[in-house]
Amino acid sequence: MKFLKIGDRNLLYPIIQGGMGVGISLSSLAAHVAGNGGMGIISTAQIGFREDDFYKNPIVANLRAIKTELQKARDLAAKVFENSKLTAKFLDILKNYTPFIGFNIMVATNKYADYVIEAVKAGADIIISGAGLPIELPELVEKGMAVSGNEKRTCIAPIVSSRKSAKVILKMWDRKYKTTADAVVIEGPLAGGHLGFSYDELNELGADTMTSRNYKKDKYDAEIKEIIEEVRIYEEKFGKKIPVFVAGGIYTKEDIAHVMDLGADGVQMGTRFVTTYECDAPDDYKQTYIDAKEEDIVITKSPVGMPGRAIRNDFMDRLKSGPIPIRHCHNCLALSVCDRKTIPYCITDALCSAANSDESHALLFCGSNAYRADKLEHVEDIMLELTEDMN
Repeated sequence: MKFLKIGDRNLLYPIIQGGMGVGISLSSLAAHVAGNGGMGIISTAQIGFREDDFYKNPIVANLRAIKTELQKARDLAAKVFENSKLTAKFLDILKNYTPFIGFNIMVATNKYADYVIEAVKAGADIIISGAGLPIELPELVEKGMAVSGNEKRTCIAPIVSSRKSAKVILKMWDRKYKTTADAVVIEGPLAGGHLGFSYDELNELGADTMTSRNYKKDKYDAEIKEIIEEVRIYEEKFGKKIPVFVAGGIYTKEDIAHVMDLGADGVQMGTRFVTTYECDAPDDYKQTYIDAKEEDIVITKSPVGMPGRAIRNDFMDRLKSGPIPIRHCHNCLALSVCDRKTIPYCITDALCSAANSDESHALLFCGSNAYRADKLEHVEDIMLELTEDMN
């Protein structure tokens, strides 16, 4: 069998479960994906929203929850791993294997540095970071290691959508810190939630309305190849493997095979794991995916000014009549990203409502393939299906 090397760690199957906030990918989903040989990712976006002091001290609650959720994920992943059908046939080889678990931390997060340092202190295997350029990520990881005394370095992986953004980040890390990425995630225009594309770019790629109906696949495939080519420059310079994972519109093993034929080393998948029994989302959130039709999946404008993909509902229809009053500021995003005076609604309130089964006030982020879900599944069964021809 063959492992995928990421930093000084081994990943059994080249599948990352994407970080989904608020409260959609926490300890349960991450543990079950990691325990079945993939990479489990916990989203730090308002991760402490169920803490008693969240509304009074959101950042304190979130930083505390980072450690709590990771420990819960570690404990559960170990049990899942022992009983997984995917690992049972390799138990002799995998006796020293540790399930791979990390965090997705948005650069746009208020107190971003504190979140990164706390994740490193907690012992995260990796930090995947986008929603901005994670220029300071290497330095912040080193600070976290110095404070915690951890011997194993937390791996770092930027999220990029173009060769230009990949080049800026990798060049800056090289010049400023004499280091490079341990992995790179390419997030394409069919992804869920906030997208790293302008409305014009989405229109040009045929990904600005509905789902992938008009998507110009070949055009973005060429961009994926360009990004991989850029990453390989730094592989050669630093003499290390930098695995590239493609995200956005990945749903089946055929999708995986396609991007790996382009030169990718693996994939990141979010939407496919939402409709699982083990996902941290409430049951009615999952049912919304199952009930969704293709025409229900639309592009909407987020309060932070970025386009995002979501399931149309009453909340989104009400927004057409004007802004929804903001009841409370959670200090979730940097001031440069979120203008409290002009935003049409509070993104935290809308996403927390989704995670708390309050659909009438909920923003239901999803990927382009959400409408393809027709039932709840177990993470293990999905992983068995996706990895059938691997190892």
